[in-house]
Amino acid sequence: MNKKLIDGNTSDVFLPRVSLVIPIYNGEKDLPSLINCLLAQTYPKQQLEYLLVDNNSSDRTLSILQKTVEKFPFLFRLEKENQIQSSYAARNKGIRAATGEIIAFTDADCYPQPNWLEMLVAPFINPDVAIVVGEIVSLPGKNLLEQFAACQQTLSQKHALAHKFCPYGQTANLAIRRQALQKVGLFRPYLDSGGDADICWRIQQEKIGRLEFAPEAIVQHHHRSTLQQLASQWRRYGRSHRYLHELYGVDLMREVTLSECGYRLARWLLKELPKDSIKALAGRASVVDLLSTPIGLFTARARTVGQRKAKLPEKAKIIERL
Repeated sequence: MNKKLIDGNTSDVFLPRVSLVIPIYNGEKDLPSLINCLLAQTYPKQQLEYLLVDNNSSDRTLSILQKTVEKFPFLFRLEKENQIQSSYAARNKGIRAATGEIIAFTDADCYPQPNWLEMLVAPFINPDVAIVVGEIVSLPGKNLLEQFAACQQTLSQKHALAHKFCPYGQTANLAIRRQALQKVGLFRPYLDSGGDADICWRIQQEKIGRLEFAPEAIVQHHHRSTLQQLASQWRRYGRSHRYLHELYGVDLMREVTLSECGYRLARWLLKELPKDSIKALAGRASVVDLLSTPIGLFTARARTVGQRKAKLPEKAKIIERL
């Protein structure tokens, strides 16, 4: 326990040392906003360190990180992972350099709310809690694809927490007790997707501690704004399903065939679109509602392609140790 001044009195409160690990690859556009969000955190700075891990960026990321560390040396630390091009390898690099009892994670393109770390760390006061998952909320969408994803709550942790095999949290908003990592090992450095589920499942299967959801620990995130980005995102989801199937035997997602896409698009054109157009004219439906079927089919098909083509790399079976 640490001492904190509350209403003029010194009280015992739970303030463990926290290490926040952030993997960064070509993040120069996101870094100014991220750094401002980190500086605004309400968690006591003397109990906090930010480990910014450059993953072999080719833009101005490294230069920005170096200047940040020079300006705030008491708070920010720079690490480099140039051997393995993987966000999980970069996270492992940060974990090894961390000094905190609690290891938290987010991504460079996230916008943590000021009380994020305070809310994320609070459940660890219970010694049986090994993992805490915060919520991911979308930033206001600027175009149709972003608005569709926001309506679907694509990035919400509710999907990961409801997984039929075992709940987990996405690394955009996750914290793990250091002791748990010492027992089960770190991320699989050669995975390119699914590593967050894997590490949460290993901790829970070993019965090291339970997972708790902290809904008020919020980070905001932009959704994909182009079809190319959206397809890449959903192919990655498909690869993740394949990898976790091979590692844990979990069910694969049902494949969406081209013939099914054709049938459902025809039904949309002939039945759904006319009906929803009438609703739109009456102000009871939006453009997102009108186009949700074709966009949903596009993402489902991309996920199917990713799952079908993926194969777990042999090196992905490697688990690094602390």
